[in-house]
Amino acid sequence: MKAALTALTGLALAAGVACFSDRTAGPVASLAECRVPVTVIDSMHYLVAIRDFAFHPDSLAVPVGATVTWVNCEPPATDAHSSTSDAPAWDSGLFQSGARFSRTFPSGGTFPYHCSVHTYMIAKVVVQ
Repeated sequence: MKAALTALTGLALAAGVACFSDRTAGPVASLAECRVPVTVIDSMHYLVAIRDFAFHPDSLAVPVGATVTWVNCEPPATDAHSSTSDAPAWDSGLFQSGARFSRTFPSGGTFPYHCSVHTYMIAKVVVQ
């Protein structure tokens, strides 16, 4: 049991490192890495996976000053997605499978957002 927990922890850390690496070519995260349920990279970095045409998690609480990174974890032949604020706070533009988009939240509030292509994909970031 302890070995399994250690292996899972290692895989989770690898997923976080892959998502925040400085790679400029190729996918940022593999589909296997995207399936690991990691939302907290560290106290100021959070991850939202886009997979199965939904944001995971669909509600994320972060502290003021935190950075949220969205990673498109859909298979390569799937439509591009976006992270688009319901208010004019941010718009990632479309990003393909394996690509990422990050935004820092400098002030508190609730920030609902959606995918501009698939408007039924909705979620929110709550900055406390």
